[in-house]
Amino acid sequence: MNPPTVPAPVRGREAELERIGALVRGPGGGMAVVCGAGGLGKTTLAAEAAAQARADGRVVVWIRWRDDPERLGQDLAQAAHILGLPEARLEEARTGRVSLVDAVWEHLATVTGWLIVVDNVDTPTRVGPGSGPPAAYRGWLRPHGGGVLLVTTRDTTRQTWGPDADLLHLQPLVDDAAGTVLLDAAPLAGTEAEAEALAVRLGGLPLALNAAGTYLSVPTSRHRTFTAYQHALEAEFADLLGAEHPAAATGPAVARRVVRHTWDLSLDQLHSDGYTLARPVLQLLALLEPAPVPRTLVTPELVTDATGLPATAATVDAALAGLHQYGLLHTPEADSSAAVGQLQLHPLVREVTAHTLNRPEPTVTWLTALDEHLARAVEVVAGMPGRTGWPTARLLAPHLPPHLDRNTPHNFSRARNTLDILAEAVRAAGATPEQLLLRRHVLDNESRFLGHNHPDTLASRNNLAVTLNNLGEHRQAADLHQQVLTDRQRILGPDHP
Repeated sequence: MNPPTVPAPVRGREAELERIGALVRGPGGGMAVVCGAGGLGKTTLAAEAAAQARADGRVVVWIRWRDDPERLGQDLAQAAHILGLPEARLEEARTGRVSLVDAVWEHLATVTGWLIVVDNVDTPTRVGPGSGPPAAYRGWLRPHGGGVLLVTTRDTTRQTWGPDADLLHLQPLVDDAAGTVLLDAAPLAGTEAEAEALAVRLGGLPLALNAAGTYLSVPTSRHRTFTAYQHALEAEFADLLGAEHPAAATGPAVARRVVRHTWDLSLDQLHSDGYTLARPVLQLLALLEPAPVPRTLVTPELVTDATGLPATAATVDAALAGLHQYGLLHTPEADSSAAVGQLQLHPLVREVTAHTLNRPEPTVTWLTALDEHLARAVEVVAGMPGRTGWPTARLLAPHLPPHLDRNTPHNFSRARNTLDILAEAVRAAGATPEQLLLRRHVLDNESRFLGHNHPDTLASRNNLAVTLNNLGEHRQAADLHQQVLTDRQRILGPDHP
């Protein structure tokens, strides 16, 4: 029942450690819940908090949730016994004269100076005793002790943990702290700037940072520097971070420590809880770009057309809610009252999911359906009155260039027109950077597919010049306008209308 040792300094979690420490040092007790997606370092944070509490003279007990309410009850009873619960009282509970859970918590309420950690409670509805939710505070996890109960979990919802729990929702590490994690593990692999660049590429995810640092610290590794590892990720992602572990399928403890598998635990749990569309919806989102996606794109029709699975508005809503609950999906804050709902994956969740798709046709049926629904979404946005469609248009923009690439040359004209329509919509919205992205991509594809001298290509060069002018790049825009005029006169003649 001792906490695991923390082999390296814990970086970037000072605020969370201070919150837990203040609760432990405070006059009352309580319950802190460290929550977030797999790979964010919840167990490491709890272990560091436990080490600090023990160094401060507190009694620390570490319990690992094993998806077994009876075992949890035994472990908490032992913890209470360590803290002075009389054997006679335990015997009364064993013989049924008193409730064991009440006997344990009645005692814990009278004792101060302790920290009990219950790690990896990823199935909180099974905690028990009975079928009540943890938020009812009648089961094994309660905020009413004289010390502190610290729970780690992937379930991030207040609904699960109730109003009296102090929720610490972990986020990826900020860039400098993430870079320091890499330098701690592999101090000879490069500079601070190079470590930070790799940390950004890994999305600040502690599990991925530790995997990369461990790899780089091994003298026989093929890639020995932060920069070499970062470059290798583009071609060897599946080998470096997407590799399967043979023991992961039967060993959840192993799966938690492997980037390739850690999120499968959450998806498996969601599936067993009845969220059968959670995995396919996540896979669909992973096929889009690493940018926020408008919620309105993810419809039951898209899910069914892509996956062949029956879907309703209710089941898609449930899938998205489940992914959000387990920290696999984020909903970025809208920056105005007119903004629409947004969905976004952590970049590594997206990348691992995209690299490990398990279906016969990962690029044909699914991407064909996705492209059809992207085109429809643009048509809908373009037909909205006034400013109504502007926020959605801006969100769609990053996802349209790959749509054109996938449809060139077999469906080039329609896909090109879709980008042009969206470019006009974002122009009207004043979203010039998004317009520039689309105009450049249309021009690049027309130049390759139609040729530099095609009238459509010349028109797109002119559109790009207008966009550059709107961005304030007046000299560049004027030069491009002049080039277009010269080429038009050369190709079409000076008298062409």
